[in-house]
Amino acid sequence: MSQAHVIYMAKEALGTAIIVGGPLLLVSLLVGLVVSIFQAMTQIQEQTLTFIPKILSIALILLFMGPWMLNIMTSYTINLFTELATYARY
Repeated sequence: MSQAHVIYMAKEALGTAIIVGGPLLLVSLLVGLVVSIFQAMTQIQEQTLTFIPKILSIALILLFMGPWMLNIMTSYTINLFTELATYARY
């Protein structure tokens, strides 16, 4: 296995992780920002107030985008095992 193959596989792994984890992180960031603005406007300084909206939003995103994320991960895994079989011949 050459260095180019390893770099390609690492690039594909990082790209897949960003594609799959990106929507969850973006929604969590937006919900946290909205809750923080709400806390600043109402002067409610409760630290646990951000957890419930974030958990609910992440659960909704996983419910709606879960099949798409699973499809991306499945295609990546199939591609990885196929390429590993061809790289093992070297």
